[in-house]
Amino acid sequence: MPRVDNDAFYRSSLIAHGETAEGVHWNSVETQEVRFRALRSFLPEDISGLTLVDAGCGFGDLYCYLRRQGERPKAYLGLDVMAPMVETARARTGCEIRVCDILGEELPRADYYLCSGAMNTLTRDETRVFIRKCFEASGRGFLFNLLKGWNTSTIYNLFLPREIRRLGRDMEAETEILEGYLSGDFSVALRKPQ
Repeated sequence: MPRVDNDAFYRSSLIAHGETAEGVHWNSVETQEVRFRALRSFLPEDISGLTLVDAGCGFGDLYCYLRRQGERPKAYLGLDVMAPMVETARARTGCEIRVCDILGEELPRADYYLCSGAMNTLTRDETRVFIRKCFEASGRGFLFNLLKGWNTSTIYNLFLPREIRRLGRDMEAETEILEGYLSGDFSVALRKPQ
């Protein structure tokens, strides 16, 4: 059982804030983009030959961020469980965006999977499943961020970096963790051994 009813959690935010960073529960566009920069730092310098899947893509903001930086992957696919977000992401990006339950459906293959914020309201067990599935569907790795802290929130899902390092070892992934860019947040690259 999730910590919160995700449908109600995001729909109420959409009603209150519209199609904005706040509408997907980020504090601001600025903090959202700080997280995007952290994830982008894990990718190779040239992404033009890569296929990317944005797991929990929301409004497609990660793709829009990359495009504003003058970068376009070979292919981008957004996945999100919320149909209203999928519709907006399709219109904003012009890319293929699908309604998909990451936890319950088979995932398409891609070079990299990325996820910014979509695991924040899952349970800890669901988060581990989400991470494993995205990593397994990737050819090169899974890049994501999580909220950092002790697991004490009744709404948000928090992890400590050492817990994710342990999970990476269990999955035989090369693990890189980036901290210090925002308080209470950390980013992770789980890469396939080459």
